[in-house]
Amino acid sequence: MSLHSTSSLNAGVGLRLPHILEVATTRPAVSWLEIHPENFLANPHATELLVDLAREYPVSVHTVGISIGSARGIDRAHLARVRSLIDRLDPFLVSGHLAWSTHEGEYLNDLLPLPYDEETLDLLARHIDEVQGELARPYLVENPSCYVGFGASRMKETEFLAELVARTGCRLLCDVSNVHVSSINLDYDPYAYLDELPVDAVGEFHLGGFLVEADADDASAEVLIDTHSVPISDIALDLYDYALARFGPQPTLIEWDSDLPDFAALLAEATRADAVKRRVLYREKRYAAAG
Repeated sequence: MSLHSTSSLNAGVGLRLPHILEVATTRPAVSWLEIHPENFLANPHATELLVDLAREYPVSVHTVGISIGSARGIDRAHLARVRSLIDRLDPFLVSGHLAWSTHEGEYLNDLLPLPYDEETLDLLARHIDEVQGELARPYLVENPSCYVGFGASRMKETEFLAELVARTGCRLLCDVSNVHVSSINLDYDPYAYLDELPVDAVGEFHLGGFLVEADADDASAEVLIDTHSVPISDIALDLYDYALARFGPQPTLIEWDSDLPDFAALLAEATRADAVKRRVLYREKRYAAAG
């Protein structure tokens, strides 16, 4: 799929293994699908169904195991396996996380944060260059959901991401819900965060649900937990409205990874996101006509 045509896509949904047989059988009216390659690499039957679906639906690949922040380097064998699946699917986007998730050959269940300093920047730039060279396509880097900040950080997250773009030519996956979650947990302005990202670098949005929990260290405070287990909050959709106005109608993905509902519920969340997009486009059209 041409990158020039992706702005016309309606919101897509994450395809998880419990839904793949239903989607393969019923061919629902969904604009596009995103998959985690790690869910399919050890499941040949699911992979065959996915390859068949990719002939009909645009597919995005969102990696969770490449671990560009690992101090010990990229797992080249895993990267090669991901490349083999990408070659079969020909996805229109490939993305991953600003995080690390491996240690001494062990894959962890968490996407762990990084300090934002020059040493980390050099490390990630080398790894992104390696990933983009192996995959022969741009890699979109997703902003994380944060719960604590590093005292060792020497730059803001937005500065760090902008510098990664400048050094490697990668693009950015703006997870709007993560911006909201982190802004509450770390006490910053989410709208200012979006204003500081390089406009031309953002090539995709994510939207996912979060839970509110009591802060273990302060019973009067709350912490937002990025669980992808509930519907998208209205406040995150308001921030998405702002992101659309700033970055344009980039492909938008509905994430739901835990406590999976039926597939119809995911389609309903995509419909909510599409309504925001229509509202923004209508507003922009009115402003243009008035100006």
